[in-house]
Formats: sequence, C-alpha cells, structure tokens
Amino acid sequence: MPTIQKGELRQTVITTFEVTPGTCQDLVDALNDAYDVLISKQPGFIAAGLHVNDAQTRIANYSQWERREDFQAMLRTPEMRERTRAFNTLCKTFEPVMYDVVSTY
Repeated sequence: MPTIQKGELRQTVITTFEVTPGTCQDLVDALNDAYDVLISKQPGFIAAGLHVNDAQTRIANYSQWERREDFQAMLRTPEMRERTRAFNTLCKTFEPVMYDVVSTY
C-alpha cells in the first residue's frame, strides 16, 4: 500500500502516458502484466497504482520504491527494457519522473 508522507526516504515515481482511446486498455493490460510478472517482484518495490482519465487519453502510474537505485535497477533489467519498448508502441509519449513528497494534507 502506498504511503504519502513528508520526510519519508522512499522514492516516488509518477509516470504519465499519452494514449488514444483505442490503445488505452491495451496499455493498461500491458502495465498490469508487467506489475504482476516483473515489477512487483523487484527488490525495493513497495506499491503502485494505475489511473486512467475519463477520456482514456492519459494513464498515470504512481509507484513507490525503497530507494531511487531500486527503481533504476528495475528499469535496466533486460525484460523491463523489452517491455518498455512495447509500451512505447502503445502510446504517443510517456515520461517517468522521480519525486520527493514535500507536503501532505
């Protein structure tokens, strides 16, 4: 379960994908499979959530990791590199960005 709390030493990653309504579910399915088979089993993985906007033109992926290096190591695995190339064919753009929690309410 993700925890959003200022001062935690966890690494938060928010990835946004720009998709079309015709490819949205395909990418959601591919992301779910990646989490089920690979990502959730990587060292340092804590939790993640997928969000889709009403128009099915954007997917937001929120994930938490024990350390920045854990997330980066997952990205470098051969299987994840292959999956990332497949994700790229299902969307217009995507960008993972690492964040630190600065405030919660």
